[in-house]
Amino acid sequence: MKRILLTIAFISFFNSFVHGQVTKFTYTQFDIAVSITGNQDRDDSYYYPETTSSNAFLVPNGLGSKIGYGVHYRKWLTLGIHSGLDWKWDDKLVAVPVYLNLGLSPKVGPETRIMLQAGYGKGFALGRGNLNGEYKKIKLGIGNDDFIIFAEVSDYGFRLYDQKSIGSISFGVTLSDFFSYNSQED
Repeated sequence: MKRILLTIAFISFFNSFVHGQVTKFTYTQFDIAVSITGNQDRDDSYYYPETTSSNAFLVPNGLGSKIGYGVHYRKWLTLGIHSGLDWKWDDKLVAVPVYLNLGLSPKVGPETRIMLQAGYGKGFALGRGNLNGEYKKIKLGIGNDDFIIFAEVSDYGFRLYDQKSIGSISFGVTLSDFFSYNSQED
C-alpha cells in the first residue's frame, strides 16, 4: 500500500512540475482483452464425436478491462497508475489489479508505433477473503497513437485451488488519449 501511495505522490509531483512549466502532458488509457488457455477437451471430440467440445488448440478463458492515467513524454514514454477487472471463467475468479505502468512506444513508421509496457503492483481477488498477491504484467503491441492491438502476459502471484499462481495470456486493444497543450499564447 505504501508503494501505491508513493507512486500516486510521485505522479502528482511530476504532473504539477510539468504543469508548473506551463505545458501539461497526461494520458488516459483503456484496454479491453480476451484471455486464452489451452483446450483441455480438444481430444474428446475425436473419441466422442457427439460431444460439443471444440478441436481448437486455444480457447477463450476470460475477459479483462483496465483503465489508467499518467504522464507522458512525447507519447514515447509513459508512466501511470492503472487498475481494472479480470474475469477468469474456468477458475470462477474476478480479480482487481492496481499497478504502476511504465511504457515505451517508439515510432517505427510515419504513423506506426510499437508499444512495450510493464506493470507491477498488487492484485486482489474479489469475494475470496484475503486473497491477494504481487501483480506483474508485460504487454507488447503495434498500432498508432490512439489504437493499439496487443498481446499481454500477466500473473497475480496468489494460489487458487491447486494452481501455483493465477496468470493469463490475453489479446486485445488499447485506446489511448494523449493530452498535451501549451497554455502560453504563441
